[in-house]
Amino acid sequence: MKTFQNVFSEGQWKKPLETMAKAQLVLLFGNRNYARNEAIITEIREHFPSAQIVGCTTSGELIDTKIYDDSLCLTAISLEHSRLEVVSGNIENSSTAEVAQQLALQLDHQGLRYAIVLADGHQLNGTELVNGLQAHLPDNVLISGGLAGDGTNFSETVVWHNDNSNTGNILVIGFYGEQLKISHGCIGGWSAFGPDRTITKSASNVLYELDNQPALELYKKYLGPYAEQMPSSALLFPLVLKNGDKYITRTILNINEADGSMVFAGDVPEGSVVQLMRANTSNLIDGAEIAAETALENLNITPESGLALLISCVGRRLVLDKHTEDELEVVKDVIGDNWAYTGFYSYGELSPLNGSSECALHNQTMTITAICELDD
Repeated sequence: MKTFQNVFSEGQWKKPLETMAKAQLVLLFGNRNYARNEAIITEIREHFPSAQIVGCTTSGELIDTKIYDDSLCLTAISLEHSRLEVVSGNIENSSTAEVAQQLALQLDHQGLRYAIVLADGHQLNGTELVNGLQAHLPDNVLISGGLAGDGTNFSETVVWHNDNSNTGNILVIGFYGEQLKISHGCIGGWSAFGPDRTITKSASNVLYELDNQPALELYKKYLGPYAEQMPSSALLFPLVLKNGDKYITRTILNINEADGSMVFAGDVPEGSVVQLMRANTSNLIDGAEIAAETALENLNITPESGLALLISCVGRRLVLDKHTEDELEVVKDVIGDNWAYTGFYSYGELSPLNGSSECALHNQTMTITAICELDD
């Protein structure tokens, strides 16, 4: 595997673009206006003529251990012994589950090892997305990825695939080849507080009542002075869903003052026991380190180089603030200096939990996917 990375910011590239005629993929995270700029995209195509161009808006895009805003972070990938395939669709005239099924079935299943998923982070239900993909992809295929971000605006998120740049888009990148090695790590670092509550009224990803009380009203009591800045301030206080020994974190995408409801990034089933969560800087950074260690251990080899795809939550960035890049630095310290690092801060992370192969939608986590190729 060969990679090339660059950043377009303030009207120019950080360094000249290199030409990689055989690159199959360009990951392009960041500013929607740049990604729709014909001159920029034409220049990218000239240097990477065989590549599929994919990406999304973010709540902060990253290259190596640096976070950028209002830029385009580019990572070109040339697989030497493997191949990839990209499929995309839109939920405008179909449900999330239907589009997920269609995309899963469009992908060639023969030799499929891994699927990166990028999806609109504002309009769709991430749980339905994951369930639709898992139900129709082979059992041994690792799925990871994220929901596009929009800073803390929660207004519009965009996913692009070549010339198709729209809200409501979902894309899946399939990786194929016996020499591919792929692993994952996913952890939070948040701590639960306050009493357990039971979801007594919900529909899909919309929460109406906790313990038979209006959910929004109860949430505002906990947020206190932060309540006026909802929904963005709620990123600091996600919910944890407790289902046996499985703990899944859910964060708020929007609120409805009229009926006292809250819209989450994924399902919040009735009957679930939940608790509010909060975090501090050291716990989140420790969590990122554990995720990196897990990803590296799961490779079962010690490759000198590869690509690490880091997708972390916008809520973590708000808590970490000026220390946000610390969680990227600790990941690089674990995985190594010769790897390429890219990714973004998201509205939801897709990854199996540590110790599991079953993908789920998470919020407030650092998810790491390590990708490398074995030599002949």
